[in-house]
Amino acid sequence: MRLSKRGEYGLKALIELAANDAEDVIRIRELAEREQIPLKFLEQILLALKNAGLLQSRRGVNGGYYLARPADEITLGQVVRTLDGPVAPIRCVSQMAYERCVCPDENTCGLRLAMLDVRNAIADVLDHTTLADAARRANKRARKMRSRAAR
Repeated sequence: MRLSKRGEYGLKALIELAANDAEDVIRIRELAEREQIPLKFLEQILLALKNAGLLQSRRGVNGGYYLARPADEITLGQVVRTLDGPVAPIRCVSQMAYERCVCPDENTCGLRLAMLDVRNAIADVLDHTTLADAARRANKRARKMRSRAAR
């Protein structure tokens, strides 16, 4: 699995939204500047996330985007699958987009068995890490870096 720029930028934007108060609405331009994401590309990404039910938007002067659910209810796996599709490195181990491979026996194929382990490990991390977890880790690291710099 390789995370695309679409997936990377989508995760960065949602983690930034998660780091703010759940009620805060953030303007797309501000989000693009904070995370250094091209504005037009971010607009497309956020629209896809909104259509998937992960984001809500508000129009008008105080408009912008906000999370549709609490950050601790949205996993990185949900975001990655929405933006990039299956997390499986090969289709014959995918749960979302399975395709039979050319192996005579999938049950004994060494490559398939190894890639199934890879898929399961990736899915386990992504499906058990929430936006809130990622935001907490980032905030903790930032505090630690500021503390070191102050010394």
